[in-house]
Amino acid sequence: MADQREPLHRTPEEVAEDEHFYRWYGAWAPLDPDGLIRFMAGFDRPWWIVGGWSVEAFTGHAREHEDVDLSILACDLTAFREHVGDDWNLWSNHGGTLRPFNDRHREVLDVRSQVWVRRSAADPWIIDLVITPDQDGLWTSKRDPDHVAPVDDVTWVAGDGVRYLRPEVTLLYKAALHRPKDDRDLEVTWPLLDPAPREWLRASVGRLYPGHPWLSRMA
Repeated sequence: MADQREPLHRTPEEVAEDEHFYRWYGAWAPLDPDGLIRFMAGFDRPWWIVGGWSVEAFTGHAREHEDVDLSILACDLTAFREHVGDDWNLWSNHGGTLRPFNDRHREVLDVRSQVWVRRSAADPWIIDLVITPDQDGLWTSKRDPDHVAPVDDVTWVAGDGVRYLRPEVTLLYKAALHRPKDDRDLEVTWPLLDPAPREWLRASVGRLYPGHPWLSRMA
């Protein structure tokens, strides 16, 4: 049976932003999780998928995705660069500023930013690597600096062996953005969460974003 995916609903502002992006930075042809598995084969450091694909893996509710978001710890960036070798070009992206991440520029612009991957300047981007800052190898939250934990505590491994960010942690990131797709992801995930993750998410959103519209939906 063909894969039936819920369409991704985007606002006119989001569509215009994408068109502006493509004009300045070039097109995307993102991998899906299966493609990412093949790309990361042999990488011996922890890696996991965040964002909408992590919600889909947990809920089983399929929707359209703009890309697949990979994450690794900042301390493993050099290992990632060695893993891709010379076959791919890596670019450090910090707030729209791009700089090669290569032998000449061995550090990213900011460990709270991203690394974009493409084969060459004439090819589309295929991976958005969302860097996770770490404290001595421990995962740290970009939303809540006090949230520091082992990677195993904030991720889970699906039946296919792929590691994903835990859904309640994904939703906390999405709460800050509060786009239509984020509201949809809360709607399909919230009923499936156990009581402890529910309470953690409700308390975290209330503490970080007082008055957030999600609070009434999570009451």
